[in-house]
Amino acid sequence: MEEFRPIEKGRVGMFVCGQTVYDDAHLGHAKNYINFDIIARWIRHLGYDLTYAQSITDVDDKIIARAAEKGMEPIELAREYEKRFFDDMQKLGVKENVSRYLRSHDYIENIKKQIQLLLDKGYAYPIEQDIYYDVSKFRDYTKLSGMKLDELEKHRIEPKEGKRNPYDFALWKGAKKGEPSWEIELEIEGKKSNFAGRPGWHIEDTAMTWAVFGEQYDVHGGAKELIFPHHTNEIAQAEAAFGKKPFVRYWIHSGVLTIKGQKMSKSLKNFITIRDVLSKFDPEALRVFVASTQYSNEISYDENLMKEAEKKMHYLYSSISAFYNLKTTAGKSKSGMDAIIAKFGKDFENAMNDNFNTPLALSKLIEVAGYLRAAAEMSASITKEEKDNAMEVVKECSGILGVLGKETYKSALPEEAEKLIKERDRLRKEKKFKEADAIRERLKNEFRIGIDDSDFGTIWHYI
Repeated sequence: MEEFRPIEKGRVGMFVCGQTVYDDAHLGHAKNYINFDIIARWIRHLGYDLTYAQSITDVDDKIIARAAEKGMEPIELAREYEKRFFDDMQKLGVKENVSRYLRSHDYIENIKKQIQLLLDKGYAYPIEQDIYYDVSKFRDYTKLSGMKLDELEKHRIEPKEGKRNPYDFALWKGAKKGEPSWEIELEIEGKKSNFAGRPGWHIEDTAMTWAVFGEQYDVHGGAKELIFPHHTNEIAQAEAAFGKKPFVRYWIHSGVLTIKGQKMSKSLKNFITIRDVLSKFDPEALRVFVASTQYSNEISYDENLMKEAEKKMHYLYSSISAFYNLKTTAGKSKSGMDAIIAKFGKDFENAMNDNFNTPLALSKLIEVAGYLRAAAEMSASITKEEKDNAMEVVKECSGILGVLGKETYKSALPEEAEKLIKERDRLRKEKKFKEADAIRERLKNEFRIGIDDSDFGTIWHYI
């Protein structure tokens, strides 16, 4: 743990590796982008002027292969899935907080300039129309991963005859028939030559961040699986080309999302798309599910956990609604609500400042919702000032997690429906489940109110 200190006081540059747009985004992607969305919201909440950039990889082997399968042009396929990705991010409440989405193909000139710097400084070499990075020239190559060089041959090695070292990686890939390509002019040992082809994956991100943030910036985020080789190669490229260390001040890596013990992955064909989940669950329930685990930890998905997350979301809404619609009194109050809210605000802040501890922050939000619910159920004497202060603080903190964004809580529970819910609770305690179920159906049909039975008690929500 260390104190966060940006390069420039009051300003933060953050880049997160984004989507390769060849298919619909899955829940593993959702976890990653929700994690960094919460981090971005908190950085801004602390008063920093944050520029949050995220990449869109639209030049890639997977895009080319999928486009060939579908009989489409690669750029046509990329634009189709980019649009679908943006739709998913909009529904999750993520897109609005990203300052800039950066497309790979818009930065070919920056890629060319960075490759030239690496050639000039002896870190790169040509093999026919390809350009490769010479890893042996960069002493700190394994500083992020902590791996030894002889271990690298076991991991994602690019085969290519003529490479100086097995773990050298492509900066530029020569053109192949039917693939998108660009022609760049490079000078090697005083001689200018044209190289037709496309960028390697790793060079795209450093070229983009160089254009947006310059040679050094504050925060780089992405999934843990990108530590090697992607982020390792980014460091090697940037520090060798620009001569500034560290290339990034803070690396933040999110844990993977698993299903039945395996990482959710397109290659393993065990993925569930964001669209599939949002057809069954509220987007805020998915955010509660993700926030229930600290960003760097692995999270395992199953529908029962999503149902529990949705119950928590409904509990927050029903509690806030009951409190929001509580009548206020004139004069001074002795409810103690201001002290409860002040403690909650401080606890929430401490949790988020402790390496973005969202599980603790969420638990504090649920805890304070219980106090608000109790105040409403007891028809506590509370002033408008107390109520307004409580609502402001709770809404501000819930907004960091991306929940309680809808204004349905402003609709008061009809008096008759409230009586029916209390009657149903009584019947359940008396084990008269048939009569209780009849009330559930009446609430659903007459009032469009759904009922959940949870650890927090009976939860109602509009349907």
